[in-house]
Amino acid sequence: MVGLQKSLPLTYFKYMKELMLKLWKVGLKIILGFVAISLVSVILLRWVPVPATPLMIIRCVEQKADGKAMKLDKTWKPLSKISPDLQLAVVCSEDQNFLKHHGFDFGAIQKAIKHNEKSKRKRGASTISQQTAKNVFLWPGRSWIRKGFEVYFTAMIEVFWSKERIMEVYLNVIEMGDGIYGAEAASQEYFNKSAIKINKQQAATISAILPSPIKYNAKHPSSFLQGRVNWTLKQMRFWGGKLDYDKEKNKLKNKSKSK
Repeated sequence: MVGLQKSLPLTYFKYMKELMLKLWKVGLKIILGFVAISLVSVILLRWVPVPATPLMIIRCVEQKADGKAMKLDKTWKPLSKISPDLQLAVVCSEDQNFLKHHGFDFGAIQKAIKHNEKSKRKRGASTISQQTAKNVFLWPGRSWIRKGFEVYFTAMIEVFWSKERIMEVYLNVIEMGDGIYGAEAASQEYFNKSAIKINKQQAATISAILPSPIKYNAKHPSSFLQGRVNWTLKQMRFWGGKLDYDKEKNKLKNKSKSK
């Protein structure tokens, strides 16, 4: 009887050890599988147009649930067919350090934290890279789990995509109105012209609605929205009216040569 009592803890310990080992192996396979699939997806989308995003599908389901006709207006355009003014406008309004950072603007994050501690109106600090990553690969939400995946995918696209590719994908998938996604669809909807033909004022207007594209109306901008447009136009002038992708690349090359 005593021997049996002694063997029970040993048997239980052995069972738990085997169970933990199995769980660890299964967990490792899941992690490695996720990394492999995500890596292939990121590399593939470096060249292939994004067919749809989780948000697009969710919006269609919401429209159907509300008894509305499903609307998904999206036309993929290469960066060369999207107005340089719009490319500059979204950088000025959304992420002025886009060409400098590696996915995360830590200065903006610190400022947002300090602001949110004092103000009820919360301020975000997501870069264009982060917005692109979460739109292409993730579901909308504010949970820490989703944020963790956002960090992972942001780092991935910064490694495998160029800044031009990140901008191209961003301006083709970002929500720009009710059922409207990307620069081409927005330009046609609001200004009846292709994305390559919009002017500075129109580019600034589209960029100004991005924080709340369902709430703001680019066709009939409110005084608040018009203020954002004017501010963006002013910033575009400060930038010299051009977004120079090669400028930061050359700086990095010169730094590496000097070392």
